[in-house]
Amino acid sequence: MPNPLMYQQDHFVVLETNQPEQFFTVAELLTKLEKTLLAIPNEDLPPDLQKFSSVTEQAQYLIDTSCSLDIGPGEYLQWYAVRLEK
Repeated sequence: MPNPLMYQQDHFVVLETNQPEQFFTVAELLTKLEKTLLAIPNEDLPPDLQKFSSVTEQAQYLIDTSCSLDIGPGEYLQWYAVRLEK
């Protein structure tokens, strides 16, 4: 049986175009994704995100199922769960 610790997502490292890596909590990442999603027209979002009625639902879906978001040509936003302590 897998250790439940493997599935904890308390902290994330976030990689973004022209930015140093940053460490975010889940709440901070949710806020970051919400702001990013608001800047992208709904028709430019992936089809699986368009089905949600709120930006918060879209952001939570991304955290739960993805590790990147296409934000435009030559730009990237990626996040990966990390464990900061043993």
